[in-house]
Amino acid sequence: MKAKRIAGTLLTGFLGGLAGIVLIFFLMHNDNNNIFDHTSNRDSIKQAQQVHYVNLPERTALPSATESEFNAAAETGVKAVVHVKTETEVETYASNPFYYFFFGDRGMPPKQAVLGFGSGVILSPDGYIVTNYHVIENAHKIQVTLDDKRTYKAELVGVDPPTDLALLKIKADDLPYLNFGDVDQVRLGDWVLAIGNPFNLTSTVTAGIISAKGRNLGLMGDRNYRIESYLQTDAALNPGNSGGALVNLKGELIGINSAIISPTQGYTGYSFAIPADIVKKVVEDLEKYGQVQRAYLGVQVADINADFAKEKHLDKIEGVYVDGLVPGGAAEAAGIKEGDVLLAINGKKVNSLAELQEELSLYRPKDKVNVLVKRGSKTKQLLVTLRNQQGNTELVKATGYVDGARFESLSRKEQSRLNIDFGVKVVDIKPGKFMDIGIRKGYIILSINGKEVRTPEDVARILAGGAVRIKAIEGVQTDGTYFSYEFRG
Repeated sequence: MKAKRIAGTLLTGFLGGLAGIVLIFFLMHNDNNNIFDHTSNRDSIKQAQQVHYVNLPERTALPSATESEFNAAAETGVKAVVHVKTETEVETYASNPFYYFFFGDRGMPPKQAVLGFGSGVILSPDGYIVTNYHVIENAHKIQVTLDDKRTYKAELVGVDPPTDLALLKIKADDLPYLNFGDVDQVRLGDWVLAIGNPFNLTSTVTAGIISAKGRNLGLMGDRNYRIESYLQTDAALNPGNSGGALVNLKGELIGINSAIISPTQGYTGYSFAIPADIVKKVVEDLEKYGQVQRAYLGVQVADINADFAKEKHLDKIEGVYVDGLVPGGAAEAAGIKEGDVLLAINGKKVNSLAELQEELSLYRPKDKVNVLVKRGSKTKQLLVTLRNQQGNTELVKATGYVDGARFESLSRKEQSRLNIDFGVKVVDIKPGKFMDIGIRKGYIILSINGKEVRTPEDVARILAGGAVRIKAIEGVQTDGTYFSYEFRG
């Protein structure tokens, strides 16, 4: 009995082993079986589960910027960006009470020179340079240093505070310069380079991307008319970068660096540049006319958001809402009505006040534009002839008048008679800001907005040709009576 159990066990073991050998032999010689082929197994999984990125079209490669593109754009830009040094005189007696004790408030207060620094961009081989208005504001001396260390005295051609731009000119030839790029082709995510002189570190280049367009920051809210439609970038800017270049990877100028948002006055992630299309128009006007030819549509508008659309029963959040019309203005004459929604100017969509301002800033009085208007559920194209601030279609000429008044420098005889050392005389006056505040022909103007006036050019510079309002004024009336006015609001 025991022998039979042993024989059975041996037979079972033998048959089991034989079955295992046969199975292994079969698997090793079957070319169609790939159970142990891990490589082909991974391939089959990869083919079955192709990766598709949610934010990219299938099989679309990401655009790439090569190192050589960055190098070429930086080298081109650096040669055309200049260092701007300014000297401004400021009164120092405010911190010295003894000055009043000895000299009173009619004497000539002492002055102290204050230096300022910024950047600028060469726009032509014969020395036209654009910078920010706030870089050269109230400067008595402006000096420009090129990338090759040559230094020039700069002449101020003109300023435009509403866009924070100024045009300078130096006497030089064959200078490197930048060409304007097409801002309409700038897309979110495009690589850009910011070039300038932060902290007086000359010819500094930083890189970033365009992170937003059409930003309205309200930086110039105290000015009569402002245009803010900034390009936003994360390229680092710091004090001294103002007036410098924002260039694309073709080395083309697409903006003038102007501002940062920062609690520390240093770079914290967001920088802003004036778009090149606005810069180009302002520079052309300052060079040709001496002041900017600004076109007005003659509307008061409001941005549209979800709450506003619900309040006004609008079926879609788009365009800008016409909240009012200037009587006899361009919009009213063309048939635009209060309650209309402006959708586009010459085919370019406008979905904010900033975008509308940017588009209108490219035109001059008498230019005709097609305005796409939505009224109720219907849209229509209206042809509008743009006008100037006075309500007509004439180009504004630099006549020597500022805010309705014309000035001339005082003679030594007049200075001696009035016992003053400086000032300008009002030789003619027409309806305007000066007449509105009581200034009359024959008055002597000593200071405006706290800044000393010695020449007629000083009046134009301080008030930027009429773009800056009069906040304070001092002078002498025709009978020799001293006056001093301050205006609030």
